[in-house]
Amino acid sequence: MNPNTAPAPAVKPKRVLPGFALTMGVTLSYLGVIILLPVIALVLKGAEIGPARFWAIATAPRTLAALQLTLLAAFMATVFNALYGLLMAWVLVRYDFPGKRILDALVDIPFALPTAVAGLALSALFAANGWYGALLEPLGLKVVFTIWGVAIAMSFTSIPFVIRAVQPVLEDLDPQYEQAARTLGASRFTIFRRVIFPAILPAFMVGVTLSFARSLGEFGAVVFIAGNLPMQTEIASLLAVIRLEEYDYNGAAVIALVLLLIALVLLVVSNLLQARAMRYKGKTG
Repeated sequence: MNPNTAPAPAVKPKRVLPGFALTMGVTLSYLGVIILLPVIALVLKGAEIGPARFWAIATAPRTLAALQLTLLAAFMATVFNALYGLLMAWVLVRYDFPGKRILDALVDIPFALPTAVAGLALSALFAANGWYGALLEPLGLKVVFTIWGVAIAMSFTSIPFVIRAVQPVLEDLDPQYEQAARTLGASRFTIFRRVIFPAILPAFMVGVTLSFARSLGEFGAVVFIAGNLPMQTEIASLLAVIRLEEYDYNGAAVIALVLLLIALVLLVVSNLLQARAMRYKGKTG
């Protein structure tokens, strides 16, 4: 190389989107108008009530019953989603079989299907004369108008979160670690417990957290199968709608704020888990 020759100027890569200022401005504007303003309005509405009145509404027997049912049903749905979602992701990644792509596409149906349609379908299936209900009710297993129906509806709408969170991590997992463990005499269960599961744990926890958060906010799929019996099968989001129909805006605001606080906590947890997953990927990449 000739020392008198000036180095060629660096060529900047072309941007597909406009400059940073414009892109960031549009993003923040959307975030503020669509997300932050409604949340701020809800918080201000709740602040108008005052701490004493807020606490009285939040701890009312009907409110506590609705929150307890919502949290318990969401927990039940999340436990099922965690187990079944991990199994489904494993099958889709580790095995080849006829109809695999169709099964993979069916996983996203709860995202595309209107929740009200899902609720009607589940109610018809688990009713006393439905396909599933006709088999379960003679055994004393009633689903419709019980917490089990609420949990099933929540599980149906939130299970893709676990599958789609774990699936890409399993696909990118380097098989050499499993091969090394196998050569050292480790059993299949030991390999999964000591090698595979720690690698997918951050993504798995993200999917579980998102599934739980989605279950908490579910409305359309639940109202048809729950029966909406006060103090029994009434979820928190439905109670907030009932308070609005009664023109009790303070009561609706309090219930919505409680759900919002729970969702924010879950969001923080989810972001922390995602950051941990990225750090793990950076170390092993």
